[in-house]
Amino acid sequence: MDQTKKTYYIDIENAQIYTEPVEAAEWQFKIYATDEELAHLNEYINENYDADLKTFARAHVPFLEYHKESKNDEYDASMEGIYKMIYDLGDDEARRHIEGMGIL
Repeated sequence: MDQTKKTYYIDIENAQIYTEPVEAAEWQFKIYATDEELAHLNEYINENYDADLKTFARAHVPFLEYHKESKNDEYDASMEGIYKMIYDLGDDEARRHIEGMGIL
């Protein structure tokens, strides 16, 4: 794979990766990644999508507590993986934003 780092823009809300900034996206993170790193980030995004679908179904069962549901742990772990990769690959603004969120 190509080990040259390219610039990408990550739209967390819509789970999209772009090669150019998108004005319609409310918040984007700018990262510099190789093809391999981008593929790994994409895996986290796909895992997050799958976990999100599982939590959606669980959300409609009122007697299940959030902290006792493993599907929520899957979702949380995939989100943490996404933000960790963005932090590691991101520009200074992305790092500052993630540090301000206090999620890592």
